[in-house]
Amino acid sequence: MAFSDNLQFIRAQAGVTQEQLAEQLEVSRQSVSKWESGTSFPEMDTLLRICDLYDVDLDLLLRGNVEESRVSDTARYDAHMNRFSLRLALSISAIIAGISLMLLLSAYDPSDLMQMMSAALFMLIVAVSTVVIVASGIQHENFRKQHPVIADFYTQEEKDAFHQRFVWYIAGGVGAILFGVVLLIGVFAFLPEKEPYESIAAAVFMLLIAGAVFSFVYGGMQEDKYKVWKYNRDNNPDPEAKKRLDLIGASCGAVMLTATAIYVGLGFTRNAWGTAWWVFAVGGILCGVVSVVLNPYKGED
Repeated sequence: MAFSDNLQFIRAQAGVTQEQLAEQLEVSRQSVSKWESGTSFPEMDTLLRICDLYDVDLDLLLRGNVEESRVSDTARYDAHMNRFSLRLALSISAIIAGISLMLLLSAYDPSDLMQMMSAALFMLIVAVSTVVIVASGIQHENFRKQHPVIADFYTQEEKDAFHQRFVWYIAGGVGAILFGVVLLIGVFAFLPEKEPYESIAAAVFMLLIAGAVFSFVYGGMQEDKYKVWKYNRDNNPDPEAKKRLDLIGASCGAVMLTATAIYVGLGFTRNAWGTAWWVFAVGGILCGVVSVVLNPYKGED
């Protein structure tokens, strides 16, 4: 396999255009086109940059067959993505389940002391979940740096089999939410709308929401796992896309820090430890809005 064929293959695997590759290498698009057509050859320093960008050996790039060398999961991408998606889904749903636990404790004992203790427990759950999310994100970032390009080793049969399961992840989450709504309606139809019934019903509803969120997040991240082209594209963004992605990360971080500050402030000033949890839900919604508005790949996914 000639260098020109290897270059076309790794560029296609990364999901980048000739223009984007030219920007990464600081050359003209015409130069990349000539390399891929075999009419010219890059200089040695450019070859080394290609090797660094696409995690390929120089000898393999020049004289080997890159496509054949990437038919298996040598980077253990599948195992890494399974751990990453499970940790994030559990951490996010644990925060929502923490709200459920806080409501149950408040219903069991509505005293101010129990309100403070339940709020402290909730903040502990948030802290632990945040640590797991941050640590998992750092590990994922390190994996991306070590493996900037992954070959699509999944077979079409494996992808089709997961798509069948993915339907149930989404349907199961929607079903859990609808069941929670029906449960709330049933509780308030047969039980008086007063404590502790309201708090218990709300706690059960939030627990169902936690399960639905786990199903959505885990299923969605597993769906993305099979889109290796998306991993390669996101791992090698053009300068404009990188700016937007960095802005999304910074904005969401600022939103959630603000939500935490508001929650603590309302807790100390108005003793609203058991009721001010809604600020985290609002923060999550705002992060979603920011991600949609600033998404540099609208329509491509």
